[in-house]
Amino acid sequence: MVLTRKHIDRRTFLRGAGVTLSLPLLESMVPAFRPARAAEAGKTRFLTIFSPHGWSPTYWADGRPDVPPTEGRNVGLGLIHKPLEPWKDKLTIVSGVDATSSMPPPGSSGGDHSRASATFTGVAPKKTAGADINSGTSVDQIVAQKFGQETLLPSIQLAIEDPGANTGICGWGYSCAYSNSISWAAPTKPLPHEINPMVVFEHLFGDGSTAEERVARRQATGSILDAVTAKITRLQKVLPPADRARLGEYLESIREMERRLQIAAKRSAEAPALDVPFGVPDSFDEHIKLHFDLTALAFQGDITRVASLMFARDVSLRSYPESGITTANHPASHHGEDPKRREEWAKINQYHMRCFARFLKKLQDTPDGDSNLFERTLIVWGSNMGNANQHSHVNVGYLMAGGASGRHKGKLNVNTKGPTANVLLTSLRLMGIERDSIGDSTGTIAI
Repeated sequence: MVLTRKHIDRRTFLRGAGVTLSLPLLESMVPAFRPARAAEAGKTRFLTIFSPHGWSPTYWADGRPDVPPTEGRNVGLGLIHKPLEPWKDKLTIVSGVDATSSMPPPGSSGGDHSRASATFTGVAPKKTAGADINSGTSVDQIVAQKFGQETLLPSIQLAIEDPGANTGICGWGYSCAYSNSISWAAPTKPLPHEINPMVVFEHLFGDGSTAEERVARRQATGSILDAVTAKITRLQKVLPPADRARLGEYLESIREMERRLQIAAKRSAEAPALDVPFGVPDSFDEHIKLHFDLTALAFQGDITRVASLMFARDVSLRSYPESGITTANHPASHHGEDPKRREEWAKINQYHMRCFARFLKKLQDTPDGDSNLFERTLIVWGSNMGNANQHSHVNVGYLMAGGASGRHKGKLNVNTKGPTANVLLTSLRLMGIERDSIGDSTGTIAI
């Protein structure tokens, strides 16, 4: 038998002036007679998402106010998570766990909005306003240290809100480092989060270009792909029809992203009174979509397999008009247990899930070998609070979504006990990383 299929290395890049273009997984990258699933084993993507202030009590789990959540598969979703219904077979919502690492140190109180770093480290941050910060290594960075050297970027860290002047002490004797970053490469090394989608795009596809070259490219009406057009054309000539179609879809996604970034830059330049950096959308809705779509592009091109995203910052004053509620994030979470205001907080939470649902569909619609990105991704959404109205770190909601390359089957509602770090340890196991513990974990969660 004669083998005619040309094999292309998975780590193929197309390089041009100031551009590095990674390619999506193509059938031509899989050696003849070797299943695509086998070729991509161990290449599960991983994303952590942080939202402060938790979810509105009684509006998640089974969704019936004042009724404890029911455990098991096939349990209905509450108001907050209803937008995730199409993906419930690969969705696990955990209740009953306590964010013990986010609680005040023994004998003290306060600082509940200053310990966001504990959400994905499971380690109580050292109370200090000086340079001697100390937390733990976050779960995303444990994954990045295991698999990150196989990709162009070990990980990316994204955020929506600029920390602004929060570079020193953020109250109650805690360094702002603990609330500025949810990704920690080491106990003393918080990683910065990028809020500007245009800068993120340059990180993904730029290749050491100068600041002047980047400015010129932003102002140009052409595409970053223009620098590698000839190489794309030559590659397409040797690809089979299915691969040409997949590559074409990927390139069109990049062009569409550039178009949206140009619109965002134009709007931010035309509205200086909004005081947002050049290229940062003033609309949360467009901002979060850009960040999610950039993450999907990074996963699709295997530029990175690890990402983290801060939906908001502690004590966030961002409002979300698309939710139908005008009250800002943090004030809405302090509902005073008033039923109407608690429902309004739940509607904000539900809006965030609608944004998330769009991302899940994007992953599901994006091919990856013989599967899709949703099936080959694990997402962990967490918070540092349960009932933010009381600054409570008890009964904190976490969720896990995605197939994790067949490891995550989903169990809609898991009502258990223990620290939130047990969710983190479980996610590491789902990523194929065996560890005895992370932070203050006591074991894994049965799902």
